[in-house]
Amino acid sequence: MFKDSISVPTFKAAVPGKERSSGKQVTLLKAYRFMCQAAEMAAIYEANRNICKYVHSTSRGHEAIQIAAGLQLSPWDYASPYYRDDSMLLAMGFTPYELMLQLLAKRDDPASGGRSYYSHPSSLDPEKPCIPHQSSATGMQVIPATGMAQGIRYLEKIGAAALRTGPKGEAPVVLCSLGDGSVTEGEVSEAWQSAVLWELPIIYLVQDNEWGISASAAETRVMDAYEYAAGFKGMERMRVDGSNFEECFHAMGAAIGYVRQERKPILVHACVPLLGHHTSGVRKEWYRTEADLALHAAKDPKPLLRQRLLEIGVQEKDLLAIESDTPKYISLEFDRAKEASDPAVDTVADHVFAPAAVTAEKGNRFPSNGNKVMMVDAALHAVEEILQQFPEAIFFGQDVGRRLGGVFREAATLAEKFGDDRVYNTAIQEAYIVGSTAGLSAVGVKPIVEIQFADYIYPGFNQLVTEISKSCYLSNGKFPVQTLIRVPIGAYGGGGPYHSGSVESTLLTVKGIKVVYPSNAADMKGLMKAAFLDPNPVVMLEHKGLYWSKVPGTQGAITVEPDADYVLPLGKGRIVQQAHPRDLKKGDTLCVITYGMGVYWAQAAAANFPGQVEIIDLRSLFPLDEDLVFSTVKKHGKALILTEEQLNNSFAEALAGRIQRRCFKSLDAPVFALGAIDLPAVPINTILENAMLPNPEKVAATMKELLAY
Repeated sequence: MFKDSISVPTFKAAVPGKERSSGKQVTLLKAYRFMCQAAEMAAIYEANRNICKYVHSTSRGHEAIQIAAGLQLSPWDYASPYYRDDSMLLAMGFTPYELMLQLLAKRDDPASGGRSYYSHPSSLDPEKPCIPHQSSATGMQVIPATGMAQGIRYLEKIGAAALRTGPKGEAPVVLCSLGDGSVTEGEVSEAWQSAVLWELPIIYLVQDNEWGISASAAETRVMDAYEYAAGFKGMERMRVDGSNFEECFHAMGAAIGYVRQERKPILVHACVPLLGHHTSGVRKEWYRTEADLALHAAKDPKPLLRQRLLEIGVQEKDLLAIESDTPKYISLEFDRAKEASDPAVDTVADHVFAPAAVTAEKGNRFPSNGNKVMMVDAALHAVEEILQQFPEAIFFGQDVGRRLGGVFREAATLAEKFGDDRVYNTAIQEAYIVGSTAGLSAVGVKPIVEIQFADYIYPGFNQLVTEISKSCYLSNGKFPVQTLIRVPIGAYGGGGPYHSGSVESTLLTVKGIKVVYPSNAADMKGLMKAAFLDPNPVVMLEHKGLYWSKVPGTQGAITVEPDADYVLPLGKGRIVQQAHPRDLKKGDTLCVITYGMGVYWAQAAAANFPGQVEIIDLRSLFPLDEDLVFSTVKKHGKALILTEEQLNNSFAEALAGRIQRRCFKSLDAPVFALGAIDLPAVPINTILENAMLPNPEKVAATMKELLAY
């Protein structure tokens, strides 16, 4: 079951190992003290289950490899621990009291302010490795951690001042910790492919206790992480007995030294026992046999290290002193944590977003000497100007690099102008494209990425929801994710069921991200710049039918190109067309609230009702310009929400409900909503596609019905 032999390749990097006897004793004694602390913490949590009511896991059995890693990381490194890594955190310098504040969800929890689970750290402490927020680490965290290494690699190449280095210029490494059970996640494969392809400076520390909650390794996998990693050409590997601290210390020193010098990825596979429960809520006695528990107990690293300390000459009395003092210390720390204050209720909505960088429209939207451009060119020029101004900005995704420059030519020439280190292709791996931006942002890189079609965003949705959207909130504001995710969207011309979908309602269910949707070139450029500057995650939906204004009636999307300094704040709508005051006074008007292609359907339909229709282009779906929406609805008393999406349970219907609540006394008719037919997909045949989608004729018929109220 347990693999006892260590397999450590011979690295060129210096490896700590031949320490003087006194130095070895100091290191081993320090490790033993941390093991005793971790054991006492687990024991006191178990003895006080009524107080430690929030679900938690502990490191019992995993202490040796965790402490070996934590002791050897430097303050200029980056780490991505997982939910069982409290021993690693102790070795990094976190106090038991700090960890207990998170255990008990207290106000002064330094990681999350009482918002996240135990051993879910996030830290900007300059004396410790940088630890960005991550999820509960069942495989998803490997992509953001690899993104950190990707960002470090880029900052090294450009010689960026933002790169964290040691006092003698030592290069940073990233440590990503995970359990072996999570390696079966497909997102781990995406991360490892990227790590070996781009030769990223990251250590994947896999702690293998042969259990995934109640599922054993034998019933869930045909190979362990060490064997699996052999398929990733260029991934160095080693095995280590995770119960033997000296082996672990040597292995982690070798791994860190290798990555620090060679700047390539390595996997460390540590076989460890599981001595505690999976979590406080999933008890080991529910599914593990006495024989299995005894087998794991025989590999307990704490008594093994104690015996080793005696063998190298440490006095029994010194060990007894540690064993006597530690329970008292942990008990005092626990009592302090129990008495600590809970978070104030009025802070519950703090740190959903970092403050926006652009709060007002600035720059020249219509320069007198400006040329008219299509939306696709406005987007291209905006990204080009961003890359010129911000050396830390990069742009990547499927087919956006050299040769093609995007399937819509929205990135044409950018790789030629800025090089393959800044504009480049990725594999078909939407999860990595989206999730890596969390790690890139954490190290100071400013990513722009693209999902090739809106229909393909779903593989990246896990990362968007689990990692990116929650980062600012669960890190108590320390780690907002600055990322701009571009998504071509919408239907026209027979694009078919996997290239024509609308996904805004799905995106808008995610809290902690912003969603914008321009309908013309000027808005495209201004929103693109503001979205890039925003310190929060922004998804930019770009209707591919408006890129070149090929759809009849969309020539209005072609506008004079704004100046390079033009920015348009997110959350500000625009009145595209006003009703005539004469008709407004008679009470014979309505307003249309729409966005994207809906702007042009509404304008075409409004031609049938001269002076009677006012049209709002939302431009930003979240944040939403509610003041403009509600004031306009109250002015007219009749409102139509127009969308390209399938209508049932959509953003449009949700907005209609909010309008009816906020504007009820001013309404002269129910709030109407019009969208696509509720079909599972957009059919490829253009006759069927047109039958599904709204069009000016359908909009005009709805306007006529609404005006008749």
